[in-house]
Amino acid sequence: MDALYPRLLVTRFAECFDFYRAVLPALTGANLVKGAPEGPYANWDVDEQAVLALYDRGAMAAALGTDGLPAQPTAPAPTPAQDAAMLVFRVDDVDKALALCLQHGGALVAPAADRPEWGPTLRSAHLRDPEGRLIELQSY
Repeated sequence: MDALYPRLLVTRFAECFDFYRAVLPALTGANLVKGAPEGPYANWDVDEQAVLALYDRGAMAAALGTDGLPAQPTAPAPTPAQDAAMLVFRVDDVDKALALCLQHGGALVAPAADRPEWGPTLRSAHLRDPEGRLIELQSY
């Protein structure tokens, strides 16, 4: 079970895919498990444990309803922007995990929902930690 792994939200998916496909095996021993340069998703594992995942930034923004925000904060005063990374926790029960996170100061972004377009049995929820970092809770 993958307890925690980074997922990079990228705008240049094909370039990032090619980069990580080239360097991760040599640097970490991770092998590509799923994905292709066309995206929108790819992941690399070591011994069936997730090491890194890529996801198309625009696809995530669309799923969260933040696709109207700029990709980068604007100056002089920072404005909200699309996320560039998130933490992913694989859990047994998304609804229970979400309730726990919200009880301890998390802020809801997207409620728990089945997402068959991401995986046949995938259920996920999205929230932010107290400093605004995006977190996905998921179960298969």
